[in-house]
Amino acid sequence: MTKFEYAIEKTLQHEGGYIDHPADPGGATQMGISLRWYKEHVDPEATASTIIGLTKERVLDLYEKYFWKPEYDLIHEKDVAAKVFDMAVNMGERQAVKLVQRACQACGKNIEDDGVIGQKTLQAINSAEVDTMLAAIRATQAGFYRGLVMKKPSNEAFIKGWLRRAYS
Repeated sequence: MTKFEYAIEKTLQHEGGYIDHPADPGGATQMGISLRWYKEHVDPEATASTIIGLTKERVLDLYEKYFWKPEYDLIHEKDVAAKVFDMAVNMGERQAVKLVQRACQACGKNIEDDGVIGQKTLQAINSAEVDTMLAAIRATQAGFYRGLVMKKPSNEAFIKGWLRRAYS
């Protein structure tokens, strides 16, 4: 099983079928692909019906084309690569990478949180003890979600699922 296939399995544990929660700014979502994202990256004319009609195969194609980055294959530990990917699906790549870089800082690595996976970030990720790195990523991710709720109380509707995702 490739790292991408492993990451997909992990992500789909959090991204269920079709959801259209009124508090979700992404709008209608199918297996993690939101209408807002789809309109921006794939088809500006898409509707909720488009999202409802997305098949698992199509969603996997979108994940591979738009979300899986070649740098994730350079992360030695598949659980860390899967975590970075899952976060990118949930919050966007730049924010996900910033949080991972902050987790690296918490592990004593001297890197910037610029949101880009370059050689320094890869070295920091790969040189950290895996369990420590995963714990730091989880704590950083959970803190980010709690901050979202503090900034926008309507996000409280999502906090249980977000925290479950963060700590998985």
